[in-house]
Amino acid sequence: MAEPKTKPTDASVEDFLGAVTPVRRREDGVRLAEIFGQVTGEEPVMWGPSIVGYGSYRYVSPANPRTRGDWPKCGFSPRKAQLSLYGLKDLPAGAALLPQLGAYTEGAGCVYVKKLEDIDEAVLRELIAIAHSRADDPEPQ
Repeated sequence: MAEPKTKPTDASVEDFLGAVTPVRRREDGVRLAEIFGQVTGEEPVMWGPSIVGYGSYRYVSPANPRTRGDWPKCGFSPRKAQLSLYGLKDLPAGAALLPQLGAYTEGAGCVYVKKLEDIDEAVLRELIAIAHSRADDPEPQ
């Protein structure tokens, strides 16, 4: 089995966020770190070089039960073009609430937001709480 490329590191979240460009994206990243930290009650951890994650869970791929790994329960990455939010749509309750978030687009595994002012912070907080409540995926039968 191949080793997952994205895993927790000892890199500093504060240093990562401090180096984000442009400035607007950096400010949104710092604010997201505050929001995720308040909702989850956890300290952030860098996953790979660019994902700020909160908590972790063990997953088993439904497509191939031999594919397993660890992934943050929720997190974000302040990428140059937009903010990537992870884990918010993975559970049924999150997927049902997502349309109330505001202006966003979806990728395969994340939600993309241009700027924080385009979304409803109360809905974001609910989505984070739902994502953070996830348990490990069950072992395949």
